[in-house]
Amino acid sequence: MFKIFKELYEDAKNIYWKDPACKNIWYVIFLYPGFHILVNHRICYFLYRHRLYFLARLFSELGRFFTGIEIHPGAKIGRRLFIDHGMGTVIGETATIGNNCTIYHNVTLGGTGKDKFKRHPDVGNNVMIGAGAQILGPIKIGNNVKIGANATIVKNIPNNVTVIKFGEIK
Repeated sequence: MFKIFKELYEDAKNIYWKDPACKNIWYVIFLYPGFHILVNHRICYFLYRHRLYFLARLFSELGRFFTGIEIHPGAKIGRRLFIDHGMGTVIGETATIGNNCTIYHNVTLGGTGKDKFKRHPDVGNNVMIGAGAQILGPIKIGNNVKIGANATIVKNIPNNVTVIKFGEIK
């Protein structure tokens, strides 16, 4: 139990460090929907892992209602995720997100509708995903990648690159 609070405090500190508009950690805890959805997702993921699928989905839908951020209870999220603003962000059931990632608003980690089991992307560590980016399908995004705003990614991206619109590597 203590571990969960320690990790949530770590998430809150990370958001405070990364957001220059944040006045103190209490702002994060009380006012940041990106933090609230992380708290919600940890509860939903616990329920999902214990096969309480209905409750997990119910609580995730409540989280979406209050924050505008939709994270499926089955998505695996690493430590220190920063969802900045977040409205319109969607993270699918089989998506995974590594540690120290930043996701801006209106990002989709979704499926293409063609795959049956693994349908959503795997995002590595230290990845920044710009506003409006669409990362679709069971693809892999490497570590230390930056994805530009409104980029559409449907192919694997190697480590240590910057991707701009339509998957062009810069």
